[in-house]
Amino acid sequence: MKQVSRDDIQNHVGQVSEPSAWFTVKQEQIDQFADCTLDHQFIHINPEQAKETAFGSTIAHGFLSLSMLSHFAESFGTLIDGTYMGVNYGFDKVRFINPVKVDSKIRGTAKLVEAVEKKPGQFMLKTEVAVEIEGSEKPALKAEWITMQMVK
Repeated sequence: MKQVSRDDIQNHVGQVSEPSAWFTVKQEQIDQFADCTLDHQFIHINPEQAKETAFGSTIAHGFLSLSMLSHFAESFGTLIDGTYMGVNYGFDKVRFINPVKVDSKIRGTAKLVEAVEKKPGQFMLKTEVAVEIEGSEKPALKAEWITMQMVK
């Protein structure tokens, strides 16, 4: 994670971070996500049935791919020096563009697009993020992710 001073945060708006490391999405993870969300649609959990679809295999839930942003942010995120707490604030836009087939490798990319001090010591960051699929021109998803950082 890139650390910056509160006085320097505006100089990082518009910068693209290095992508995260690749992560392989395994069937076990997809199955666990299905159990957690109670979304047991066959396209996610039944390899035999999924072979008969246009995808040719099971695919990860879109929300599973989205949830991986928390993991990827450890490497592509921007952290203001003195931050004692960071929270998810939500998304302005999320688009699921391309399915993630089982055993695909994915990674996160990010560009900081806005940093606003809403109150003294409370910064709202908006980041354009994408989850890329190795070997695919189209990403799995694109989103505008908003986080809040509380800074001492």
